[in-house]
Amino acid sequence: MEKKHFNHFHVAGFTFYDGPVVFEELKIGTPLRLVPEANNTYDGHAVAVYYKEHKIGFVPRNENNALSKLLLLGYDIFDARIQRISPNEQPENQLQVIVYLLPANKTV
Repeated sequence: MEKKHFNHFHVAGFTFYDGPVVFEELKIGTPLRLVPEANNTYDGHAVAVYYKEHKIGFVPRNENNALSKLLLLGYDIFDARIQRISPNEQPENQLQVIVYLLPANKTV
């Protein structure tokens, strides 16, 4: 069984974190890490998006509820990758991420 599409979104807050610092390193298909931030002051379902050790933003608030719950419960079933890079767009639309569900007993 192959991985299945779970969600896709533009990275929220891209310009407020390390997105601009690492922008030149980012390529389509680059793997990303999703890290839940249950203690986030602004959103109890916040999920940060990381490239290597750099936080580049967040999963948008309207897209993070189910993802946050699964991550907080320890489910390691996601493969997040850069789907689209658009350097000429406004900063909040420059980076689109796709998240796949992995088959049972598979990890990235």
